[in-house]
This record gives sequence, C-alpha cells and structure tokens, in this order.
Amino acid sequence: MIIKRVLNNNTVISSNSKGVEVLLMGKGIAFGQKKGQPVDLERVEKTFLLRDKATQNKFTELLIDVPMEHILVAEKIINFGKIKLGKNLSETIYVNLTDHIHSAVERYREGIILKNPLRWDIERFYPDEYVVGEKALEIVRKELGVEFVIDEAAFIAIHFVNAEQSKSFDSAYEIAEITKTIEDIVKKEYNTEFDESSLDYYRFITHVKFFAQRLLIGEHYEDEDSELLDTLKKKYELEYRCSLKISEYVQKAFDYCLSSTELVYLTAHIRRITKNL
Repeated sequence: MIIKRVLNNNTVISSNSKGVEVLLMGKGIAFGQKKGQPVDLERVEKTFLLRDKATQNKFTELLIDVPMEHILVAEKIINFGKIKLGKNLSETIYVNLTDHIHSAVERYREGIILKNPLRWDIERFYPDEYVVGEKALEIVRKELGVEFVIDEAAFIAIHFVNAEQSKSFDSAYEIAEITKTIEDIVKKEYNTEFDESSLDYYRFITHVKFFAQRLLIGEHYEDEDSELLDTLKKKYELEYRCSLKISEYVQKAFDYCLSSTELVYLTAHIRRITKNL
C-alpha cells in the first residue's frame, strides 16, 4: 500500500487493492514518510474505511487535530453500541462521536462541565442508547483517565439515537423535548403519573417519538379518518379533549396542523394509558 497523504505522524491515507481510500493509524506510522512511499504495515494498528465520501472527508479533517487515543476510545464505544443496540448505524457516528469525545475531554481539562436538562427524559425514552452512554463513561475513565459526570451519558446516547435515524438530521434532542412536553400535557390533564414499566406506556411513548420525528421533517398522515374521529369524540370525550390540547401546542410551537388520523391515534393511545385511572 502506498501513502497518498500524510495527516499527522500517526495517520496516513492510502488505498486498498480496489483503489478505495482507507485511513491507516499507528504510532509513528508516518514519521519521516512522504506521499508515494510504501506504508509500513507492521505499524498499522487501526484501519478505517468509510464508504460515504462526504463522511470520510469530515473524518479525515478531524483526524488531523484529534489525538489517536481519543479516536480509538470513540471507536471502542461505537463497537460496544453496535453490539448492544443491534442496529445499523450511520457512518456519521464516527465523525460526531469522535468530535464529541475529543471536545468533552478538552472541556473537562479546562474545568468546563455541561449539565444536560433532558438527562432523565433521554434515559426514559432511549434506555438502550443511554446504557451505551453509561458504558462510554466507563471506557473514557479507564482509557483516558477523565471522569465524566453522568450527564455526559445522555449527550453520548443522543449521538447513537441520531445515527439510527433513517433520515440524516440531528433530531433526537428535539424529539425528547417534544415527547416530554406531550407527556406532561397528558399528565397535567389527568393529574397523574404513569407506570413507565407498562406496555401501554411504552406504546404511547413510542408513538409520540415517531410523531415528533414526522413533525420535525414536516410529514403528515393522510387526513382520512374523520368519521372514526367523530365516533371517538363521543365515546372518549376526555381523551379527545386531551388530544386537542396537544394539537394546540403543536400548532402554536410548530405551525403544524394535526390531521384527523393523527388525532385518532393520539386519542386511542391516551385512552389506553389512562383507562385504569
């Protein structure tokens, strides 16, 4: 393999047998080396192959300034996340999480520690991703000697939620805020708390999270359930009234008008979660 570009003493860009660019890392792998010279394969500790060109370009820029140990810690966290979540993750996780770990370590060394006001909600709404965030704190502590506060677990969890999204936008934090607001509307209307371990609660929160995702990208359900909605209005008057309060919040905050189908789903879910009160 021939060096195409030297990023720093520990990182070079080369190409594989198919001509695809790969990032090679290893202590001193590029020391005294220049473009066109062969790579010392015995020094290669890690190989990165990102298929998306734009993501690879961003990752390449990141590698110029980020210490190798931060990159390896981020990769270890990502590998744990892949196993724990069992989901396909966007390649952007390599850029976003590496940058976050590096920036957070730098912040901590300067004594700047950020609180996450949605930590409890992120833990509730994204429990599996939050576990990955907790594991990340353990990895950072062991590998880098930096003791992140628990709030950082929620920040890291959000990177994994975003990497799971089928659409490429960073929305998990906003989704958590919207979900919390809608849940609070229902709690206030019924003056109650919910059993967060129940299946009905899980279904309700899952529906609201997907609704929030559609809301942020402007997707609507077709307005084709007006007759069913008329029936639910009479049968579940309190639940429908609560749905209207959610509709008012969404209209005011996002200029988004709920269709009859969306109101039907909300009313049905609110009925399930409140039927035993």
